Amino acid sequence: QVQLVESGGGSVQAGGSLRLSCAASGYTQSRYCLGWFRQAPGKERERVARIARNGGTSYADSVKGRFTISQDNAKNTLYLQMNGLKPEDTGIYYCAAQESTFLSACPGVFAYWGQGTQVTVSS
Repeated sequence: QVQLVESGGGSVQAGGSLRLSCAASGYTQSRYCLGWFRQAPGKERERVARIARNGGTSYADSVKGRFTISQDNAKNTLYLQMNGLKPEDTGIYYCAAQESTFLSACPGVFAYWGQGTQVTVSS
């Protein structure tokens, strides 16, 4: 069974940085897309970034140039480096995984989710 455990959230001031980690287990890494999502209070969950099976990455327009998604295959860990944080980045951040038949694309729906980690950015 796929298990995902996030860590690294916290409270920072605007302009600061955080790195989120997601320890993954129970799956064949090479067959899965991995992604970071977030949900702000009163808003729907949105995809922040994802990494496809071939290592290709994609970002939401709101975080391009500030966030970087990466993975360490040896450690089965997914990361989200967040720089230049803004108050609107506040929310619960989730990592997610989904098996994919495509090398360079990811499904729209992810089946496996972590418990989430809170990120709070103050102005």
